[in-house]
Amino acid sequence: MKKLSYIILGIIIGFLIAYLFFPRQLEDEEVIKILKPKGVITVEKAKELNANWTLHRKAAVDSAAQKQGRNQDDRSTYWSLKDIENYLDYAKNQADSLGYQMTGVRVYLGVYGKNAGQTKKDLTTMFIVPTGKKALSKTSVISLPPSNSDIPVPPLNDGTGGDNNYPQ
Repeated sequence: MKKLSYIILGIIIGFLIAYLFFPRQLEDEEVIKILKPKGVITVEKAKELNANWTLHRKAAVDSAAQKQGRNQDDRSTYWSLKDIENYLDYAKNQADSLGYQMTGVRVYLGVYGKNAGQTKKDLTTMFIVPTGKKALSKTSVISLPPSNSDIPVPPLNDGTGGDNNYPQ
């Protein structure tokens, strides 16, 4: 009888280890669905948009850069995925602490000034600004229309500029 209890205990421990340490199939409600965001375009469409920018804007932008002593201006900005994720977390947190609900981001064009150092002096840059609306208390009866105004949270800048066509 004592041997039988050891066998039963061993079986129970074996099932427990198998349950805790071996992967199992996710339940239907645990499956994460990745949806394609609104506005995703094809690579071909992106190439067309880039070619149109080159045709209609490059000469004017580069001539302005040449007046500043540069051959050409930046035409893209790069941020690492980690920087973007960290910034979105930071911006959501800052917006919340300021009483805003972050609903999106806006990308602005800018130009570094004369005091930006030789590598960035007077070149185009882009920066990301969180957008949203003033958060209302859940008990409020006032209903304001949705807004996507800029939120007073420090923007993300200092990406790496690029001067090549799409795709790089």
